[in-house]
Amino acid sequence: MRRGEEKDAGMAGATRIQTPDKVRHLQITLYRKAKTAPKYRFWSLYGELLRLDVLEAALRAQERNDGAAGVDGQSLASITADPVKRQQWLESLQRELKARTYRPSPVRRVLIDKAGGGQRPLGIPTVKDRVVQMALYLMLMPIWEADFQAHSYGFRPKRKAHQAIDAISLAVHQGYVEIIDADLSKYFDSIPHRPLMKKVAQRVSDGSVLGLVKGWLRAPVVEEDKDGSKRVLPNRCGTPQGGVISPLLANVYLNPLDHGVHQKCAGQARLVRYADDFVIACRPGQSQQVLARTKKWLRAHGLTLNEKKTRVVDIRQEGVNFLGFNLTGRRSRRGKNYLHVEPSQKSRRALRESLGEIFNHRTQWESVAEVVKKANQILRGWAGYFHYGNSTEVMNQMKRHSQNRLRRWLWRKHNCRWALWGTEAGDWMHRKYGLYELPLTAAWRAI
Repeated sequence: MRRGEEKDAGMAGATRIQTPDKVRHLQITLYRKAKTAPKYRFWSLYGELLRLDVLEAALRAQERNDGAAGVDGQSLASITADPVKRQQWLESLQRELKARTYRPSPVRRVLIDKAGGGQRPLGIPTVKDRVVQMALYLMLMPIWEADFQAHSYGFRPKRKAHQAIDAISLAVHQGYVEIIDADLSKYFDSIPHRPLMKKVAQRVSDGSVLGLVKGWLRAPVVEEDKDGSKRVLPNRCGTPQGGVISPLLANVYLNPLDHGVHQKCAGQARLVRYADDFVIACRPGQSQQVLARTKKWLRAHGLTLNEKKTRVVDIRQEGVNFLGFNLTGRRSRRGKNYLHVEPSQKSRRALRESLGEIFNHRTQWESVAEVVKKANQILRGWAGYFHYGNSTEVMNQMKRHSQNRLRRWLWRKHNCRWALWGTEAGDWMHRKYGLYELPLTAAWRAI
């Protein structure tokens, strides 16, 4: 593959989801057409959706993601455990799509507790709906990838949260020091369907594809109470979190805001967005005007800012939390200004609480190896994301905390009565018991 083709393959999403060569070629073709013809409307996508290799790639992607069963109770394992049954299921789905008898099922809704209090609704489509959504996602994503603004980082191929942090650091370094720390009120639950469908139709004219997207958006929601009773609710707005295609649709709806800020406020502001979380870095004295224009755009599109959580700060005087990190303007020992990036207090508290659920009296009957293995999964995942920026001091603190939690747990497990802190040194927690050792240095990044 030549260098230009490699770039197109990456932008088309081939590096995010492994797809067969023929499916990857389709993605590259769609991406190139969308890139060279910004106003072109794709009209023959449904026929590609019927391809068995596309459906197979979608099913494989769902196998990697796994996920709970939907309202029909069917799990992925019940489909994929037997190769023969798996092939029959795919062929049956293909026939259903060809005959146009496929209809989206209701979405099972569960409530997830939020760290700051309250609950977040999570929609779980059926396995069949997830596979069809993924198959359509494989084709729609490269089309819109050609349109998305460069400073949008959430749910896109070859992009991650750390790049969003770097973009903010660069903006602050270049003088955009007034930060609008924005918070959208229940964004995924409040996207109006009709304006969203109009934006989808700007790139897709295939009526069958538009009908599928509309069906997924309008699919009713099934809620289950603690006593087991269920109720079916209509879904008049929003795209359910948990749906495969929901993040793409959420990016499509906010894409005009991304372009609008960078085009109409060029030289005054830069918007950095990750899904529904975004900040706008402004030149001194420009933040209030940019904030007013942003509120006006959101109101016109049926969205609102959470006034209690949205604020404007001078990053040189006060920090902001974004994507789990705390960002604060500081001065180095050499007298240079820089953006200090470290895990936020909320992120540290979440790790402490997770370790507390593992190292407590309810797990003392388990073996040391089993408990340490559970803790290591938490620590590795946390370090994999937060070992970034200026995290050395925080990593050292959390390393000592993990050592102390294990030491106290061992002390109680073995019914010790004295010398809690003199029993074993912190390094023994790693060498003797295999506790994961948080890294203490982060890669230096030049702005």
